Order: sequence, then C-alpha cells, then structure tokens
Amino acid sequence: MLVVSRFRVDASDGGFRGVLEEALAALAAQTGFEDGRIGRNVDEPDLWVLVTRWRHVGSYRRALSSYDVKVRAVPLLSRALDEPSAYEAVEGELNTSVPRSIG
Repeated sequence: MLVVSRFRVDASDGGFRGVLEEALAALAAQTGFEDGRIGRNVDEPDLWVLVTRWRHVGSYRRALSSYDVKVRAVPLLSRALDEPSAYEAVEGELNTSVPRSIG
C-alpha cells in the first residue's frame, strides 16, 4: 500500500525538510515499512510530499500506534493537507468489491 501525505509550507520554514526526514526515519524503523521518499514540488516550492510504501494497510496502521511514531511523526502528519492519503497499489483488477485484509 502507498501513503501520500502532502504539505503546504511557508517558504520561511527552512527547517521543514529536517522535520520530514525525522518523521521518515521513525516510520522506516517500523515493521512492514518497505520504502519512503521525500519530495518538493518543482513549480510550487512550498508544496512538499512524504510518500511511504507498506507491506499492507495493517502494518501502516500499527506503525501509527508506535510510541516513537506518535512522538516523531504524528505531529508532522497532522499538518498534512486534508485529503485521502492511503492508496492500494494497482495490481490486477480494479474496484473489486471484496473485503481488504488488514494483515
């Protein structure tokens, strides 16, 4: 599964990249974490993104319950733009109405 969290940040917030890196490090230490990246929009430099990939939705949800993630990442994630952030990787048929496993 993919998690895409976007952030709009004032240009004067020069420490935001460090905050993103700290959150990514906390998430990367969790069971089920597969990959993560930080990005900055080419045309709008005040728009940042944190993209993580997880084994399944259950591992991501358990990671959010970790004390370390609550301290080091959740405060940042609460600043994300208010939009859906969890995505299933497209593998096979789309929009099937079957229950999803949370692992």
